[in-house]
Amino acid sequence: EKLHVRFATGGLFRRGAVDAVKEVTLRVMPGETVGIVGESGSGKSTLARAVLGLTPVSSGTIRFDGADIASGRAVLATLRRQTAMVFQDPYNALNPHLTVGKMLAEVLRVQGKIETAQIPARCGELLDLVGLGRAFLDRKPRSMSGGQCQRAGIARALAVDPKLIIADECVAALDVTIQAQIVELFRELVERMSLTLIFIAHDLAIVRNLCQRVVVMHRGAIVEEGRSEEVFSRPKHAYTAALIAAVPHIDPDKPLLAPSKMATAQADGVAN
Repeated sequence: EKLHVRFATGGLFRRGAVDAVKEVTLRVMPGETVGIVGESGSGKSTLARAVLGLTPVSSGTIRFDGADIASGRAVLATLRRQTAMVFQDPYNALNPHLTVGKMLAEVLRVQGKIETAQIPARCGELLDLVGLGRAFLDRKPRSMSGGQCQRAGIARALAVDPKLIIADECVAALDVTIQAQIVELFRELVERMSLTLIFIAHDLAIVRNLCQRVVVMHRGAIVEEGRSEEVFSRPKHAYTAALIAAVPHIDPDKPLLAPSKMATAQADGVAN
């Protein structure tokens, strides 16, 4: 609520500040799938990291299950035990020296939610969940494709047994076919495990396809939010309309934005 993140800039003799997130208020309900879109530098990833307590906030409140995470270490610890993040670069997000099985086992041991004797079986179950299979328990990231590494990253996130997963541009580095597979995997996991998902992306088509609700950020602020179909069909803000109008249309008879809205967006630009 009214979240503000400011970063100091400059050197010793010339200092300044950049407001990466400006007075953002956003509520995500349990079981909801929310997409956050905007151009690079709009504050999407900074907001996500702030929500998980990974980036300090200048002002505002972050609540998880009704508790202010700034109220004490216990609340922050609970947040981190019940949330997970899937990162953009599937290779750098994984330890290159560990097998996938050892990575998952390490998370399960730290979480301490299951008996030690059950950990190997649970590692196999997690890989089955993400469509890799138990043959990948002994594989290292360097022997895997980008899509396989991202599935392993999702398995690691699931090892936390999270209530909330934040996927930060997690398909941006993958080719289109693999992107579609990962998006479908998220859809299945959300439904099967009753997960809450915040999906950050610059690809509007993916967000429209996956998310129930969309939030549009521009220069650190939320400029529009609502049900996905409503926002994409009838955008209210000029910046949203311009984003949609910029999407390449494979089928010219079925544009993402109605021609009248497209013309308005191109005329208005992103002045607002």
